[in-house]
Formats: sequence, C-alpha cells, structure tokens
Amino acid sequence: MKSITINGSKRESVGKKASKALRNAGQVPCVLYGGDNPVHFSAEELAFSKLVYTPNAHTVVIALDNGDTFNAILQDIQFHPVTDKILHIDFYQLFEDRPIMMEIPVQVTGNSRGVRNGGVLRRNNRKLKVKALPADLPDFIVADITNLKIGDKLYITELENEAYKFMHPDNTVVCQVRRSRASMNVVDEEETEESEETAEAAASTEETTAQE
Repeated sequence: MKSITINGSKRESVGKKASKALRNAGQVPCVLYGGDNPVHFSAEELAFSKLVYTPNAHTVVIALDNGDTFNAILQDIQFHPVTDKILHIDFYQLFEDRPIMMEIPVQVTGNSRGVRNGGVLRRNNRKLKVKALPADLPDFIVADITNLKIGDKLYITELENEAYKFMHPDNTVVCQVRRSRASMNVVDEEETEESEETAEAAASTEETTAQE
C-alpha cells in the first residue's frame, strides 16, 4: 500500500487552550495511539490534504522534528461543523507483526452483460473493511462484474484473498445489476399489450361460440 509522510512536531502541552492556539497557527493537533504511550504531535493542516481528501487508502509515516518516526494509519478525524476545517486527528501505530483492520476502496472492473442489456449497476459497498498484516494491505479491492446479468449480485465471498480477511458477513453484497426503470416500463407495456391481446382473443372466442 502507498504511504504518505506527515512531518510534524511533538507537543509538550496538551489541553483545550494549547489545541486552540495550534489551530489558530494553522496547525492540527494529533495523537498517535497503539504504542506503549500516546504520542501527541501537531502538523500543518495542508499536510493532510492528500490523506484526507481522497477516496484512496494510504498508510502514514509520521516524521517528527525530534527524529522519531512511526508507521500508522488514520483512525479518526474531527471536522468543524461549520467551516469543515480539521480540528483533530487520531492515528494508530502499525507494527509489522500485528494485523490491523482498515477500510479499503473497491475498484470495479469489467463490462457487465447486464449493463450492456439495459441494466443499471448499483454499488452497495464502495469500501470494505479488511484485516491483514501492514505489508499485505492492498491499495484497492478488485470487483470483476463482467459476468453479472440483470438481477445478479456479487457477494463478498467471491472476492476472498489469502493475504487479508474480510470483516463482513458472507452474504454482504458488493454490487449488483438491477433492471432500469426504463426497461421495467417497457416490460410493463409489453405485458399489458399481451394481456389485452389475450383478453380480446378470449372475447372473440366467446362471441363465436355464442353465435354457433
């Protein structure tokens, strides 16, 4: 998985006043969990743009000005309810020998038979939570929809991989091809016409029988 480096400074002072002062200076207060003790640090808000404002998944290298470096993943983020500015970020430290859970984006590939025949692709889960060692975390999960016909569903069990484990029930639907409203209307019209033709034929038969 691709990694993004965040350059930061270790925080000596914590608390509301210290955090407010950091934000006023264009810094984001952060905490790294998962190690022996939490590590409090801060970094410029612009440093998180490629990590936060993207559909892709990344691991993080936190490089502090005192020379300490940590491998981590973003665990939680808080935004201002009005301005959407980043208020606080929590990270979780990674260790090579410890599995970690992370949400990975789903990348759809293939040309579905159902879509070619007028169906509509519905993506039920754009991200899936997996558990794996840091080295086995994928950049994305490939979902091949080539063989999906109208009415078919692609279940998570069809995407199983030895490198990681899905943290979802086996009946989780990743995507499906549904009949479009336009095609449903066409089918309804055809069924109505068939019903009318059947009714007319029946009425004609009854009339002929009555005349005889």
